[in-house]
Amino acid sequence: MYLKRIDGKRAVTLPDGSVMTRADLPPPDTRRWVASRKARVVRAVHYGLIGTEEALQRYSLSAEEFASWIKQMARHGEAGLKVTKRRRA
Repeated sequence: MYLKRIDGKRAVTLPDGSVMTRADLPPPDTRRWVASRKARVVRAVHYGLIGTEEALQRYSLSAEEFASWIKQMARHGEAGLKVTKRRRA
């Protein structure tokens, strides 16, 4: 089996014990961003699988957009990344 040479980690262990690899990340040409894909990218950066700059370049994201994903995930979890309006309690 041939492994492509990459800089950085190939896999990280998340706090729940699951393992996240680069294969779990959305494809670089992703255009439809659902909450689960956004969450995978945020977790990958948070746990050190990829760096912030790599994520911004790989997915053609602005720093402001990615910062908003991080902020919403910290406040509301994966549900905070949904595009639809959230109900106010």
